[in-house]
Amino acid sequence: MWQEMNKPKMATEKGASRVLMLLGQLERLNEGPKASDTDATRQITGRILHIIQTQEKTRKEMMSKGSSGMDVILSTLENTRDLQTTLNILSILNELLTVGGGRRTGVFVSKGGTAILLQLLVSSSKDLPLNEELMLHIHSLLFKVGPKDRKFGVKARLNGALNVTVNQVKHNLQNHKLLLPCLQVLRVYSGNLVNAVSLGKSGALELMFEIIGPFSKKSTTLLKVALDTLAALLKSKMNARWAVDRGYMPTLLAIYQDWHRNDTRHRHMIIRKSILGCIKNLTNIKLGRKAFIDANGMRILYNTSTECLPVRTLDPLVNTSSLIMRKCFPKNRLPLPTIKSVYQYPLPHILAGGPVAQLHSLPPGVDDVVDESDENEGTEVDTENDTENEDDETGHKTQNDDIETDINKLRPRQMQARPFDELRVYERFCLEFTQYFKVNDFQSPGSVTPLSVDPNLHNPLIIPTKQNRRPKNIQPPRSNDPPLDLDSISISKALEGKPDPDLACSLGRLVLDGEISVNGESVNGPQEESGDQAVIEVPDTAALLPLHDPDLYLEMVKGTRSVPAYTEVAYPDYFGHVALNLREPILERAYGVQRTKIFQDIERLIHPSDILDRVVYDLDNQSCPIPDNGESLKFNSKFESGNLRKAIQIRKFEYDLILNSDINSNHYHQWFYFEVGNMRPGVRYRFNIINCEKSNSQFNYGMQVLMYSVQEAINGSPQWVRTGSDICYYKNHFSRSSIAAGGQKGKSYFSMTFTVTFQQKDDVCYFAYHYPYTYSMLKMHLQKLSGMCTNEIYYRQDELCETLGGNSCPLLTITAMPESSSNEHISQFRSRPVVFLSSRVHPGETNSSWVMKGSLEFLMSCSPQAQSLRESYIFKIIPMLNPDGVINGNHRCSLSGEDLNRQWQNPNAELHPTIYHAKSLLQYLRATGRTPLVFCDYHGHSRKKNVFMYGCSVKETVWQTNVNTSNCDLHEDLGYRTLPKLLSQMAPAFSLSSCSFVVERSKEATARVVVWREIGVQRSYTMESTLCGCDQGKYKGLQIGTRELEEMGAQFCVGLLRLRRFTNPLELHNHNSHLLDMENDLKDPRSIPNITSPTTYVLEEDEPAFLEEVDYSAESNDENDPDFEPDLQDNRVLPDPSSDSEISRQDSLT
Repeated sequence: MWQEMNKPKMATEKGASRVLMLLGQLERLNEGPKASDTDATRQITGRILHIIQTQEKTRKEMMSKGSSGMDVILSTLENTRDLQTTLNILSILNELLTVGGGRRTGVFVSKGGTAILLQLLVSSSKDLPLNEELMLHIHSLLFKVGPKDRKFGVKARLNGALNVTVNQVKHNLQNHKLLLPCLQVLRVYSGNLVNAVSLGKSGALELMFEIIGPFSKKSTTLLKVALDTLAALLKSKMNARWAVDRGYMPTLLAIYQDWHRNDTRHRHMIIRKSILGCIKNLTNIKLGRKAFIDANGMRILYNTSTECLPVRTLDPLVNTSSLIMRKCFPKNRLPLPTIKSVYQYPLPHILAGGPVAQLHSLPPGVDDVVDESDENEGTEVDTENDTENEDDETGHKTQNDDIETDINKLRPRQMQARPFDELRVYERFCLEFTQYFKVNDFQSPGSVTPLSVDPNLHNPLIIPTKQNRRPKNIQPPRSNDPPLDLDSISISKALEGKPDPDLACSLGRLVLDGEISVNGESVNGPQEESGDQAVIEVPDTAALLPLHDPDLYLEMVKGTRSVPAYTEVAYPDYFGHVALNLREPILERAYGVQRTKIFQDIERLIHPSDILDRVVYDLDNQSCPIPDNGESLKFNSKFESGNLRKAIQIRKFEYDLILNSDINSNHYHQWFYFEVGNMRPGVRYRFNIINCEKSNSQFNYGMQVLMYSVQEAINGSPQWVRTGSDICYYKNHFSRSSIAAGGQKGKSYFSMTFTVTFQQKDDVCYFAYHYPYTYSMLKMHLQKLSGMCTNEIYYRQDELCETLGGNSCPLLTITAMPESSSNEHISQFRSRPVVFLSSRVHPGETNSSWVMKGSLEFLMSCSPQAQSLRESYIFKIIPMLNPDGVINGNHRCSLSGEDLNRQWQNPNAELHPTIYHAKSLLQYLRATGRTPLVFCDYHGHSRKKNVFMYGCSVKETVWQTNVNTSNCDLHEDLGYRTLPKLLSQMAPAFSLSSCSFVVERSKEATARVVVWREIGVQRSYTMESTLCGCDQGKYKGLQIGTRELEEMGAQFCVGLLRLRRFTNPLELHNHNSHLLDMENDLKDPRSIPNITSPTTYVLEEDEPAFLEEVDYSAESNDENDPDFEPDLQDNRVLPDPSSDSEISRQDSLT
């Protein structure tokens, strides 16, 4: 019994040893005279074939590590001239490579097997007549080996194997048994573009078109391989032009239609997709796109795709069709006279080589909206110019060339500042270091210079109250009345006479606890009109918004200078915003939304008669008659921070919107803030912002736009709410000129589209990219904060400088008053370390102002923590570095047309006054021995979630490069990581894993890097706050609101208070263990992000390219990647927020 059970095992072992014996005999025969041993070789190879066909273990034995079996077999194949021996060996190889093919094929390739097979193919082709069985075996093996051999294409071409296979196809069109492996090998050959060109010249294209044809249930496998081979050949531009010239585009479309009609059970979807793959590659050239349009391809694919939509398994067909149609959609001109901003501002002088100089250098009459050449001219490169280097392509990880690798540049160095005599003028901003305190200074708060308002600065300001555009219960002026002067407006409030709460204490409590209760009851009632005054009824939000006062806001507006000389005030800025009690979840995108939007865009070309194309708002032509038919929405953006250039009604309930460029610039289209009226309730309106420039956006990942309803505000809910459905962001058909794209041709704009259903009749609604925070709002808040100053608070507001536009840039100094005027207390007061904070250098990053608001309110509160913080530091705060940009609705730049956060290395006093004086103040502090302990510039981030920091570290930068640091002294105090780590433990929105401390070349002129390198501030940071929401912590899955942003500002202050424990000399003995924790964090490779995305020309910013997975199947027609598989589905756009993969992908930070 035992012997019977072990009989198979013993037989296998015996077979394995027998194969080894036979291989030994074969090896000896190879070394002897070959002619006399032909019969023996034939017999031995036949026996080996028989054994491995019946016993799997013998195959493993031959391919085991250290075995010479493969060498013996290949040597015999290379040297034999006997047909039967050759067939035996080919059969042996086929058996060996069929099972476990990946590793075994790799061994075969490494032993030189590919070249031996190709040589055998060429030599056998010379022996006539050809042996069909031999050709079948050789091509079957080449098909298995080719995809595993990176040099296969080059080897085949150099050995002359291409034409041999083409000839075999040509002579065996009816012999499907041999034709299939020949086509499979031809497909592998064609993966090399140089080979594809050569095969095209040899007639391979004609052969493919002879094989493919109308619907048939026969030979579908053969047809699939032929179509894939044809698609590979058509990647060559030369082959594509040849096919188009011979009229094969209509042929392919007709074949696709035939398969679509007859494949009713959808059993041959892969064949239909392969036909689309051929069409897609033909449309990579201009001639192919024209042929597609001429052959009515848009309508054909649109109709077939529409019929496929109900069947979800056919999504790959729909997505590929969508890709083709969008690629072939004629590029349209953006409907603007120029891409330059509507508004221009004369500069005192123009820097040579700067962006404004480039604008002025354009010859008169040059069209800067669109190029004359074809949109893809830059990609029309003949494949004859391709080299064999493409065969050397590997999946190696690309280095980020933007990382600074010069150790000397990475080392912080205190550069020679301006002469101290020049810096002495900044002493007036540091009076606390020289001021003598008197007894009465400790009895009443310090005085604050009131903001002056020039009564002749503006024309009369008006609150927009035009009829049919305003909510009920508001008395509109008659249509022929002149604009309302603000002095003639009385503000009516319910709930009058209530005592004001203790602002300082209440703000400290609100910020720390994060709880703000909203009164849902209506706070307004009917009001009487008295005399000649227009009574505007507003909700009384004083109890909810202690820092907001509509009367004071209007006074602040009077002193704000704008380039367009705005005379209107937006309701949300006037009423104020109360943070929502309810959390707003990140929007979950419904399946197929993006595809539906794209098909609606394609319908514009398919059904042009349905398109209204009616201009309803136009800043370029303000005298243009606006239709007043009651069917069109009414738009407005002529108020502080507003941005909407043009609105075009496309369909009854669909509008294309165009944003204005930054002043003295021709790009940066992202920030929007506009008003909409005359809407119908219950109707779905679609809005498309069509001149976005970034390649991706958080709008693809759950972010919603913000809307403010005036009716809701009057009814007791004055708040911005996240709104919109069917939101997506994708490349559109509007061409972007090379002037706008930094010299790059063939670029397109992107659309951000969303759908809104209005709920109120006769409402007026405002839409914004993020929660607006205007310059006038800042002035109002600072005025209110100054009134909160108590005896314990040292608060001073200075004017750092005047901006280009004539607006004041405020500088705040906040600390605790000394305990007394004694020398000891004054000395302690002056020895406090300085913390320097700034914000809003980029106007479109309004979230940074809300974070700053939270910090300021905490600093001015009467909580014990706030008092301890004031006693620990002297704060120098510039809450808005770019007032002009904020006022005029810019997204990125100041009036100089430049990004101010790229001017810190060498700021110009006239063109960049706020940066010039801010840096000079920092230089003065350093020169007087008061270098700030912490510098932090508040920013907003449009393509990442959470709140995080960028810092500066020599070590972490070097670790991201291949620089040899063996001789470099990389000792570095790790204290720069302390504050981010503290914040990650305290602030629920903060993510330490998203932080980066790598220094990049493109950021060398930013505040963070310059203050670190030149001023010597080790803890120099940019703190980035998401515009979308969080994917970790307490707020995971939620969109961020003003409450969370203000909370972050307060928590930052608490973090500074805790940081004091690690920097106070009396407590440094507790710091060592903390530094050890930091060192351990750095040793963990997972804590070090990978930098993979260099900065681009047009959208140069403090953020890397967006790294989350994108649905390119519907998002973009990437002409540079015709090979991209379009099988991704819409529901894959949203990454799993619970997974770590997205976080790791997002760790590539600046």
